[in-house]
Amino acid sequence: MADRPVPRPSVRPGRPATDAPDAEPTGSALGFAKGFGLTFSTMFKHVYTQQYPFDFYPPAPRYHGRHVLNRHPDGLEKCVGCELCAWACPADAIYVEGADNTETERYSPGERYGKVYQINYLRCIFCGLCIEACPTRSLTMSNEYELALDNRQDLIYTKEQLMAPLLPGMEAPPHPMRLGDDEKDYYVAKTQEPLMKGPPQSAANVAGKPITGNAIEVGRHHAS
Repeated sequence: MADRPVPRPSVRPGRPATDAPDAEPTGSALGFAKGFGLTFSTMFKHVYTQQYPFDFYPPAPRYHGRHVLNRHPDGLEKCVGCELCAWACPADAIYVEGADNTETERYSPGERYGKVYQINYLRCIFCGLCIEACPTRSLTMSNEYELALDNRQDLIYTKEQLMAPLLPGMEAPPHPMRLGDDEKDYYVAKTQEPLMKGPPQSAANVAGKPITGNAIEVGRHHAS
């Protein structure tokens, strides 16, 4: 019988071959202190547990929460049904169907409006890319984060659930344009300056918590 080849010991780069196993790593007092320093520093600190949902603390002002479809000061919808938010959504959570405005039924100052608007919060990752894509500042994000439900169908929000409430002085669409004869008047800060102050959108939150911000928001990037 041919002799079997003798296995060679493993060789690490830069080290001579040896049959002796590597020595076990040894610790030191300095390494021990570094490893457990954070643990020992927090052992005697007072720990406060928030009693949620009995104690409700608002999140950071720029927190990305539930979406809101805003209105113009006269009550017309800012959404023009362009579907750019749906195209920008990386999770395919937004569904929009646009329709044409008519002289008898006008829902937005543009040629089109969002007839169907749905957001599937089972898919939404709250990244805010839809907000960046909206050309009319129609879609914004509130501070609401209480979206846990026991029914998957209820987490698909419709346009009626996402629309901001009608504030005093607003008229429910459809109705003619009140801020000017041209849609450009709706995106000029000077036209909306007398109507820029409004109360918080407390009624837009289905959970009953107030939403940070005002219902009247002027598209500053369209101002001339």
